Amino acid sequence: MTDSFASSGDLERKTETFADLGGGVYALTAEGDPNVGAIEGEDFLVCVEARATPVAARRWLAHLRERTGKPVRYLVLTHYHAVRTLGAAAFDAAEIITHTATRDLIEERGEADWASELARMPRLFEDPSSIPGLTRPTLTFTDRMVIPLGGNRGDLVLAHCGRGHTAGDIVAWLPTRGILFAGDLVESAAALYTGDAFHADWSTTTLDTVASLNATTLIGGRGPVVTGPDVPAAITQTRHFLTELQRTVTPIHHSGGTVRAAFQAAHAALVDRYGTWPIFEHCLPFNVQRLWDELSGVDWPTVWTATRDREVWSTLKADTQ
Repeated sequence: MTDSFASSGDLERKTETFADLGGGVYALTAEGDPNVGAIEGEDFLVCVEARATPVAARRWLAHLRERTGKPVRYLVLTHYHAVRTLGAAAFDAAEIITHTATRDLIEERGEADWASELARMPRLFEDPSSIPGLTRPTLTFTDRMVIPLGGNRGDLVLAHCGRGHTAGDIVAWLPTRGILFAGDLVESAAALYTGDAFHADWSTTTLDTVASLNATTLIGGRGPVVTGPDVPAAITQTRHFLTELQRTVTPIHHSGGTVRAAFQAAHAALVDRYGTWPIFEHCLPFNVQRLWDELSGVDWPTVWTATRDREVWSTLKADTQ
């Protein structure tokens, strides 16, 4: 294992892949970095996720402008994490949409999350001085919002499938096309971050709801776009990671063991399958600590700060060989 804190030593830019999914639907993936996407309406764009800084967002928008000059009417943020939201200023969107819980999380912990993620993943924060401040939504909803795309393009459905990666995750669903932007509720060939998660809900009812959409194309939070049978496989892989994490950590907690012993057990159970995938080593200490907190009765996630990050890393990971 590396002793470098989180992804602070990962400074090499990843190769970006632009995917034209047809009919005015696009995605940009980058070897396990956070994915972004866009959907064309008749005379406007809906963009999904904002990247970590306006500079990083503008590079994505440059790809998009090679295909369409339509203005961004809606910017959809699937959840509150800094690497997904702080580039919002680049889009000049008429409306920024989140779940109501995401709005509350931004107010409660947005500044701390910004500092935390900048320290964990500095490579994603290209020119952090370009960030004008916290991104706040202009429109929120609790269960479902429908955006008519105009013409014969059908509707874009934004839906809250339940507590999962955070309290306020939403998906963006094109039912007429079978295309789902799942945010970090599903990852494809990338490990999960669960440091603000609700593990039991996510691994059961929330993923059940995602699976029930029967998407034929899925853009997860990280990893490549998947189609056909690879869609349920990505959902199954996500569920397996969560259930294995719970299976290994829970008995150690219940028997009075230590969180360090739980981390070691979880690492041993997961590393063969997931250890070479992006951000596995980065995320696992924070994942185990959050699950440990849940098992200790802490339902609402404790705020991650740069100081707390380092303390957890030092306890669980830094000197592990």
